Amino acid sequence: MQDVSQEIKRVRAQMEENEDLAILMRGLRGQNLKDSLFADDNIKLRLVEVDESSEFLPLVYDPASIAKYWGKRPRAVATRIIQLTSVAGGFLSRVAWDVINKKVKENEVARAIELREIVTSLGPAYIKLGQALSIRPDILSPVAMVELQKLCDKVPSFPDDVAMALIEEELGEPWSNIYSELSPSPIAAASLGQVYKGRLKENGDVVAVKVQRPFVLETVTVDLFIIRNLGLVLRKFPQVSIDVVGLVDEWAARFFEELDYVNEGENGTRFAEMMKKDLPQVVVPKTYSKHTSRKVLTTGWIEGEKLSQSTASDVGDLVNVGVICYLKQLLDTGFFHADPHPGNLIRTPEGKLAVLDFGLVTKLTDDQKYGMIEAIAHLIHRDYGAIVKDFVKLGFIPDGVNLQPILPVLAKVFDQALEGGGAKNINFQELASDLAQITFDYPFRIPPYFALIIRAIGVLEGIALVGNSDFAIVDEAYPYIAQRLLTDESPRLRNALRYTIYGKSGVFDADRFIDVMQAFENFITAAKSGGGESLNGRMAELGILQSQTNSIIPFPSSSSYQTEQPIQTRAALAFLLSDKGNFFREFLLDEIVKGIDALTREQLVQIMAYLGIGNAIPVFSMVPSAFVPIRPAALVPYVTEEDRIILNNVQKIIQFLTAGTASNQGLEGANVSKVIQELLPVLPGLSAKVLPEILSRLSSRVMARLIRDALL
Repeated sequence: MQDVSQEIKRVRAQMEENEDLAILMRGLRGQNLKDSLFADDNIKLRLVEVDESSEFLPLVYDPASIAKYWGKRPRAVATRIIQLTSVAGGFLSRVAWDVINKKVKENEVARAIELREIVTSLGPAYIKLGQALSIRPDILSPVAMVELQKLCDKVPSFPDDVAMALIEEELGEPWSNIYSELSPSPIAAASLGQVYKGRLKENGDVVAVKVQRPFVLETVTVDLFIIRNLGLVLRKFPQVSIDVVGLVDEWAARFFEELDYVNEGENGTRFAEMMKKDLPQVVVPKTYSKHTSRKVLTTGWIEGEKLSQSTASDVGDLVNVGVICYLKQLLDTGFFHADPHPGNLIRTPEGKLAVLDFGLVTKLTDDQKYGMIEAIAHLIHRDYGAIVKDFVKLGFIPDGVNLQPILPVLAKVFDQALEGGGAKNINFQELASDLAQITFDYPFRIPPYFALIIRAIGVLEGIALVGNSDFAIVDEAYPYIAQRLLTDESPRLRNALRYTIYGKSGVFDADRFIDVMQAFENFITAAKSGGGESLNGRMAELGILQSQTNSIIPFPSSSSYQTEQPIQTRAALAFLLSDKGNFFREFLLDEIVKGIDALTREQLVQIMAYLGIGNAIPVFSMVPSAFVPIRPAALVPYVTEEDRIILNNVQKIIQFLTAGTASNQGLEGANVSKVIQELLPVLPGLSAKVLPEILSRLSSRVMARLIRDALL
């Protein structure tokens, strides 16, 4: 994985030499975002203000209900269409003029800026849709993506008296009965609402109060109604490759969840619970449910500075914590914070990482979570046939597509990237041509959940690169994946772990074993960042071993051994000897048993040679066949090439676990006595579990070999 990381860095450097690719990468990292708290003064937000009641509009996305509601109000729909065309008409005419005069490329930047300003003025639906499109390189050009990425949801605020009236309507009493103070004006304004800083009357807690903008639901639903009907018309033209209806339906369901502040508060509470025990250095604002409604959200106020702007010395550590946090969501909980722009990641004065704004989350299935880990295991072994099948499971390729023609190009792509020599060996023009042909021939697509994942990881990478130009996300991601493989008890990940160590050949690979364990130790180091160890985070404690009892053989007694003090040995060895390391320890026990068997026979051969016994068959032939009903040759000790490989594997592993480095130079560097001294408190319990298993496996292996050799 270290080699892969170096290659990725080289490839990234060459990609950034291409202007379009560099623009795309900056956008995915959130580096194009407009960082102000309010929109420019010249931006005017156009909303649909209606006198009729909106109580019949759905509170969850339902295209049929929306169509029924607005179908009965043609005048309001017509007014909105006129409003849209008046704003967008001039822009569309200028684009048409560019096409006619073949000046599309020349005027692309100017038109993209116009598009961003128009999208901002058209209100929440278009702003959110623009943000969703801004991370879809399969739909928009890099220049258009950059401008839409600058949206950042900031718009002019609405009048404070309207906000105060809405608080009273939603919470059932004047704001002064709930809050002892509120800022006289909002501290930030977004497309859906604006935020005030206040203090609760009941306990004096400092809070953030988010109030939803009036007529948001009406404006959003009428826009969805218009866009969706336009999409239904476009479906009649096969030349239009983009499925507008599918895109709208896919995005609108999540957008409706953002309109419900009760849901947002519950998301934050759920997220906090998921992080509390494993990553206590990640904090989330507390939700005050008593003072929260569908249109008003009261949460704890978190002081701090944006992680992307902080100059503190621990920013690198907090980025590592952020990577673990998002990978945990992605590959463990399946509950994913899907709006991680730099403004939502805060460094607190205590040096913790605060995550804000849980209006937009996405949920991942077990197939998606486990499928990504399986794909990485297959990539390590370059099992491209399996990787293509992973693409189907993950939603990149529809079911039923003939996968065979894709394999040669996929193998070419990965082999060039992983073979060595870095980016200079990759012909990007040829590679782009191959990939373009595949996407033309086959219905490849970027699943919506994966676009959000790319954006989240990209933002973290962008923050890290500011302070560390050598940062590579794979260096931080693989340790977490190794930890997941080692600790998850699901059958799919157990199989993925076995595959990672044994590969397609089914032969134990000591180097891959060590690679996984080193990655695990790197994960433990990252999990301790930001105070994870001092806060007793469970992830940070995976590399700590507790004392055990229940020995089947006597060990030196000491009162200190009976306490539950952690053992100060290296994290990899501590994990292997712990209860959580039981499954992975099975692999190691197999190799140890094979090693003991091979080593015993090697010693016998050396002893016989020392005694001058060159051929032992006559000696064993003196034993009556009635007592030994097998061929004498089966009793002669011998050492095969396979035995020597096994002994080399065991030697590498012992060297790694005791000295910290894998080496073929013997065990001179291993401080075995120190390790044994450290492990004395756990040896009693370990012997009770492991020693009988070793003896049983060894006797079975020796007997099986004797029978096999006797029958040959």
